[in-house]
Amino acid sequence: MAIKTRFTEEFGIEHPIVQGGMQWVGYAEMVAPVANAGGLGFLTALTQPTPEDLAKEIARTKDMTDKPFGVNLTILPAIKPPPYAEYRQAIIEGGIKIVETAGYKPQEHIDHFKEHGIKVIHKCTAVRHALSAERMGADAISIDGFECAGHPGEDDIPGLILIPAAADKVKVPMLASGGFGDGRGLAAALALGADGINMGTRFCVTKEAPIHENFKKQMVENDERDTKLIFRTLHNTARVMKNAVSEEVVAIEAKGGAKFEDIQHLVAGVRGRKAMEEGDADDGIWSAGMIQGLIHDIPTVKELIDRIIAEAEQVMDERLAKMRVS
Repeated sequence: MAIKTRFTEEFGIEHPIVQGGMQWVGYAEMVAPVANAGGLGFLTALTQPTPEDLAKEIARTKDMTDKPFGVNLTILPAIKPPPYAEYRQAIIEGGIKIVETAGYKPQEHIDHFKEHGIKVIHKCTAVRHALSAERMGADAISIDGFECAGHPGEDDIPGLILIPAAADKVKVPMLASGGFGDGRGLAAALALGADGINMGTRFCVTKEAPIHENFKKQMVENDERDTKLIFRTLHNTARVMKNAVSEEVVAIEAKGGAKFEDIQHLVAGVRGRKAMEEGDADDGIWSAGMIQGLIHDIPTVKELIDRIIAEAEQVMDERLAKMRVS
């Protein structure tokens, strides 16, 4: 069975389920199984050290699937930014037809991709940003609620409000992101006005995800309370898994007047990546969402996607239908 939406129709996929960009996770090993199972997976461009490495990863993914997949390009304000134009060129020359952008001022990136017939999904955390991206020419929006892993923005609006608020105004297809991991969530997202769901944390807890088993087991054991919000005082809020490091960061910020330099040694990307590779779930910062409370197993990607679709259909066809009174 399948659920058709504007998103599946316009982006040429079977199921309205997307695995968005995830730093250190969005490799071919993650993306190809999602594509093969009928979803839409994204390589993470900046996980690759150079544009040349991205080109190789695109080719490697194509060796593993003949289904559509995309590339995430996150734009961050930086004193010395990555060579974005070169990453874009690698995406274009790699024959990619779908890009997920996120972050700071995507106009030049959207324009360049669209010149080459590439569809762009822009990921954002506020209705005003979604409308701005739509005006810039984005073909779809991924709206990220407060429950999400990573950066939820500074408005603290949960998906139950943010998704329908965006659906009331956004005209292009829209994905609901943040707090999704099962069929109930997909059915709810569709009811709220979205055309599909974007999942990060849930895809991390699958057999194929290129993450140490200890992290997967920890996220299964965790519940919905096991996240921490860091960088709040720096106005760059990030939701991460609750562990010794994230609790230390929060404690430093709680004292007041903390600068990034005070916590840099704790949140350094190399430390987090080392912890992930070695399996010490208490020795680095790891993005994880509240959806941990609804993760109870480590299935294959195909098992997960098939189950979500079956559950969503059951919710819509049985549970909700039984409540209707003629």
